[in-house]
Amino acid sequence: MINLILYLLTLLLSSTIAGFVGSLTGLGGATVLVPIYTLFLGIPLPYATGASLISTIATSSGSASAYIKDKITNVRIGMSLEIATTLGAIVGSLIANIIYKMHLEDILFIIFGIVILSSVYVQLTKAKDELPKNVKPDWTTKLFKLYGSYYDQALKTEVEYHGIRWWLGEIVMFVAGLISGLLGIGSGALKVIGMDWAMNLPLKVSTTTSNFMIGVTAATSSSLYWVFGYIEPVLAGITAIGVLIGALAGTKVLVRIRNSRIRFIFIALLIILGVEMIIRGVFHGL
Repeated sequence: MINLILYLLTLLLSSTIAGFVGSLTGLGGATVLVPIYTLFLGIPLPYATGASLISTIATSSGSASAYIKDKITNVRIGMSLEIATTLGAIVGSLIANIIYKMHLEDILFIIFGIVILSSVYVQLTKAKDELPKNVKPDWTTKLFKLYGSYYDQALKTEVEYHGIRWWLGEIVMFVAGLISGLLGIGSGALKVIGMDWAMNLPLKVSTTTSNFMIGVTAATSSSLYWVFGYIEPVLAGITAIGVLIGALAGTKVLVRIRNSRIRFIFIALLIILGVEMIIRGVFHGL
């Protein structure tokens, strides 16, 4: 009985930490939860990903409302990109079901690790930039109204910005949705990269808009995971509660710290998690 209680508390603590980090970086709790659940708690990958999808919805619900209230999230840009992400999530979920039936989960571990590590270089090249470099608007800026402004409490100034290359953002978002469906995550890392790198948006706008978007993507994937029987209600319920608590705490912290510090946290997490998942994929079953 004591062991069961400790196990449940471990789940709750893990999911709270994941929700805090996910809210702060725009990754969604799943990026942290899947490695913890599979590597340290021994939960099978299909159920870990199923619970993580639910946690991603909770992260999005907990943090997105606060960021929208602070006017940092750009809802217009998020919705315009969500179409490609949703289509990718449907394709990814259908492929994931085939992979699980063929017992090829190790491939997913390795894919997850490669996807995460592949984004580190891009982040390092922009590590010193507090705000994106000033570039000329392109044809998509005016057509899709890719502009906005927010008050940055850390810089104590109003930040005006505009996005570019909407088409490139759409391509990155489709891949993000595909990875989300495959791995049961909100794929926030790719969403942040798509807006931060491809569309040249400020990092805070990218992370908060990602938080808004990941809930929609995860809802699409989780409905298919539920049909396939990969969502365990108790595990998903405890995970959702913990992630929601962590996500709400994260929203209080993000608005008070600089973009450069968020980026360093983001990079450190990407490296740690990417290496862990590749090691698990390579040595799993040996």
